[in-house]
Amino acid sequence: MTETLKAGIDSGVQIGHVHLKVADLDRALAFYCGVLGFELMMRYGESAAFISAGGYHHHIGLNTWESLGGKPPAPGTTGLYHLAIVYPTRATLADALQRLIAADVPLDGASDHGVSEALYLRDPDGNGVELYRDLPRAEWPKDAAGNFTMFTRALDVRKLLAEAPTSA
Repeated sequence: MTETLKAGIDSGVQIGHVHLKVADLDRALAFYCGVLGFELMMRYGESAAFISAGGYHHHIGLNTWESLGGKPPAPGTTGLYHLAIVYPTRATLADALQRLIAADVPLDGASDHGVSEALYLRDPDGNGVELYRDLPRAEWPKDAAGNFTMFTRALDVRKLLAEAPTSA
């Protein structure tokens, strides 16, 4: 790339949604709505659905347009590494962990990154999913020069689970 890069992107820009190709729409909805708790906003026949948290038109689109009955991409191919879902508090992340355990969804990992706490798993189509919460910016680790210093350490999932809201 030989041209000069322009100034950075506007700080108000956000990722609006992710749209995933899935092999089985009902199975994907059972995971994203049934296990994780997203709300079905609209179903487009038997081939697509749009789901959200909090009534937004959609945070995640699911479709079988090019993938009905398909298999996940083979290792060593390009594509989605994972989608990341941000939880507002440690308690809501703990609730998500409780939901995963209740549904027998295994974790691929659980990490403390200094700036965030994250749970890693796979959806039924093999897509990587990260469920995480950001720590307050004032708590982010910094080096002597004031630069952020992210790291990866094991997250104590038992301690996290202890913060899950209790069911009434």
